[in-house]
Amino acid sequence: MSLWRTTPDLQALNDLRKNTINETLDVRFDAFDEESITASIVVDARTHQPYGLLHGGASVVLAETLGSTASYLCIDTSQFYCVGLEVNANHLRGVRSGRVTAVARPVHLGRTTHVWDIRLSGEDGKPSCISRLTMAIVPLGNMPPPV
Repeated sequence: MSLWRTTPDLQALNDLRKNTINETLDVRFDAFDEESITASIVVDARTHQPYGLLHGGASVVLAETLGSTASYLCIDTSQFYCVGLEVNANHLRGVRSGRVTAVARPVHLGRTTHVWDIRLSGEDGKPSCISRLTMAIVPLGNMPPPV
Protein backbone atom coordinates (compact mmCIF):
# COMPACT_ATOMS: atom_id res chain seq x y z
CA MET A 1 0.00 0.00 0.00
CA SER A 2 1.31 3.44 -0.93
CA LEU A 3 2.10 6.03 1.71
CA TRP A 4 0.97 8.91 -0.55
CA ARG A 5 -2.35 10.63 0.05
CA THR A 6 -1.69 12.57 -3.17
CA THR A 7 0.18 10.68 -5.87
CA PRO A 8 3.35 12.63 -6.67
CA ASP A 9 3.24 14.43 -10.02
CA LEU A 10 6.93 14.96 -10.80
CA GLN A 11 6.28 17.54 -13.52
CA ALA A 12 4.02 19.60 -11.23
CA LEU A 13 6.57 19.40 -8.40
CA ASN A 14 9.35 20.53 -10.73
CA ASP A 15 7.16 23.37 -12.03
CA LEU A 16 6.93 24.71 -8.44
CA ARG A 17 10.70 25.41 -8.49
CA LYS A 18 10.29 28.66 -10.46
CA ASN A 19 11.73 31.70 -8.64
CA THR A 20 12.80 29.66 -5.60
CA ILE A 21 16.06 28.36 -4.17
CA ASN A 22 15.23 25.05 -5.86
CA GLU A 23 15.41 26.67 -9.29
CA THR A 24 18.63 28.49 -8.40
CA LEU A 25 20.31 25.28 -7.19
CA ASP A 26 18.70 23.08 -9.88
CA VAL A 27 16.89 20.77 -7.44
CA ARG A 28 14.83 18.26 -9.44
CA PHE A 29 12.23 15.74 -8.38
CA ASP A 30 13.24 12.56 -10.19
CA ALA A 31 11.17 9.55 -9.09
CA PHE A 32 8.88 8.01 -6.50
CA ASP A 33 7.56 4.61 -5.55
CA GLU A 34 5.10 3.37 -2.93
CA GLU A 35 7.47 4.07 -0.04
CA SER A 36 9.93 6.78 -1.10
CA ILE A 37 10.51 9.88 -3.21
CA THR A 38 13.75 10.91 -4.93
CA ALA A 39 15.21 14.28 -5.92
CA SER A 40 18.64 15.53 -6.93
CA ILE A 41 20.77 18.67 -6.85
CA VAL A 42 23.49 19.88 -9.18
CA VAL A 43 27.05 20.01 -7.87
CA ASP A 44 28.78 22.96 -9.53
CA ALA A 45 29.77 26.56 -8.75
CA ARG A 46 26.20 27.30 -7.55
CA THR A 47 26.46 24.72 -4.77
CA HIS A 48 30.19 24.59 -4.01
CA GLN A 49 31.85 25.79 -0.84
CA PRO A 50 35.22 27.59 -1.24
CA TYR A 51 37.20 24.31 -1.51
CA GLY A 52 35.24 23.07 -4.51
CA LEU A 53 33.06 20.57 -2.65
CA LEU A 54 29.29 20.43 -2.35
CA HIS A 55 28.34 22.86 0.42
CA GLY A 56 26.72 21.16 3.42
CA GLY A 57 23.97 23.77 3.33
CA ALA A 58 23.10 22.76 -0.23
CA SER A 59 22.76 19.15 0.95
CA VAL A 60 20.39 20.36 3.66
CA VAL A 61 18.38 22.37 1.10
CA LEU A 62 17.91 19.18 -0.90
CA ALA A 63 17.00 17.13 2.18
CA GLU A 64 14.52 19.66 3.54
CA THR A 65 12.94 20.24 0.13
CA LEU A 66 12.47 16.53 -0.42
CA GLY A 67 11.21 15.70 3.08
CA SER A 68 8.83 18.63 3.36
CA THR A 69 7.38 17.86 -0.06
CA ALA A 70 6.97 14.23 0.96
CA SER A 71 5.05 15.27 4.08
CA TYR A 72 2.82 17.56 2.03
CA LEU A 73 1.97 14.61 -0.24
CA CYS A 74 0.98 12.53 2.82
CA ILE A 75 -1.48 14.93 4.45
CA ASP A 76 -5.04 16.08 3.82
CA THR A 77 -4.23 19.59 2.55
CA SER A 78 -7.85 20.67 2.95
CA GLN A 79 -7.38 20.34 6.74
CA PHE A 80 -3.63 20.59 7.45
CA TYR A 81 -0.38 22.17 6.41
CA CYS A 82 3.14 21.12 7.34
CA VAL A 83 6.21 23.04 8.48
CA GLY A 84 9.72 21.99 9.34
CA LEU A 85 10.58 21.60 13.03
CA GLU A 86 14.12 20.27 12.85
CA VAL A 87 16.62 19.15 10.26
CA ASN A 88 20.04 17.61 10.85
CA ALA A 89 22.68 16.31 8.53
CA ASN A 90 25.77 14.17 8.86
CA HIS A 91 28.13 14.89 5.97
CA LEU A 92 29.99 11.68 5.13
CA ARG A 93 31.90 12.31 1.91
CA GLY A 94 32.70 15.26 -0.32
CA VAL A 95 31.33 15.53 -3.85
CA ARG A 96 32.94 17.85 -6.43
CA SER A 97 30.75 17.57 -9.53
CA GLY A 98 27.72 15.95 -11.16
CA ARG A 99 24.49 15.47 -9.27
CA VAL A 100 23.74 14.25 -5.79
CA THR A 101 20.58 12.20 -5.43
CA ALA A 102 18.49 12.01 -2.27
CA VAL A 103 15.91 9.40 -1.30
CA ALA A 104 13.39 10.20 1.45
CA ARG A 105 11.64 7.44 3.38
CA PRO A 106 9.30 7.89 6.33
CA VAL A 107 10.43 6.89 9.80
CA HIS A 108 7.20 8.07 11.45
CA LEU A 109 3.96 9.42 9.95
CA GLY A 110 1.96 10.50 12.97
CA ARG A 111 -1.04 12.75 13.47
CA THR A 112 1.04 15.79 14.49
CA THR A 113 4.56 14.98 13.33
CA HIS A 114 6.34 13.27 10.47
CA VAL A 115 9.98 12.14 10.61
CA TRP A 116 11.89 11.44 7.39
CA ASP A 117 15.17 9.64 6.78
CA ILE A 118 16.89 11.19 3.75
CA ARG A 119 19.98 9.56 2.24
CA LEU A 120 22.13 11.48 -0.26
CA SER A 121 24.66 9.88 -2.59
CA GLY A 122 26.88 10.94 -5.47
CA GLU A 123 26.75 9.60 -9.00
CA ASP A 124 29.12 6.83 -7.89
CA GLY A 125 26.42 5.57 -5.50
CA LYS A 126 28.54 6.27 -2.42
CA PRO A 127 26.74 8.00 0.46
CA SER A 128 27.56 11.67 0.93
CA CYS A 129 25.08 12.72 3.63
CA ILE A 130 22.45 11.27 5.95
CA SER A 131 19.75 13.68 7.08
CA ARG A 132 16.71 13.49 9.33
CA LEU A 133 13.81 15.93 9.00
CA THR A 134 10.98 16.39 11.50
CA MET A 135 7.83 18.07 10.23
CA ALA A 136 4.94 19.50 12.26
CA ILE A 137 1.47 18.74 10.91
CA VAL A 138 -0.71 21.71 11.82
CA PRO A 139 -4.48 22.29 11.41
CA LEU A 140 -5.24 25.01 8.84
CA GLY A 141 -7.14 26.99 11.51
CA ASN A 142 -3.78 27.54 13.26
CA MET A 143 -2.05 28.99 10.19
CA PRO A 144 -0.38 32.31 10.99
CA PRO A 145 -1.52 35.36 9.01
CA PRO A 146 0.52 36.27 5.90
CA VAL A 147 3.37 38.69 6.41
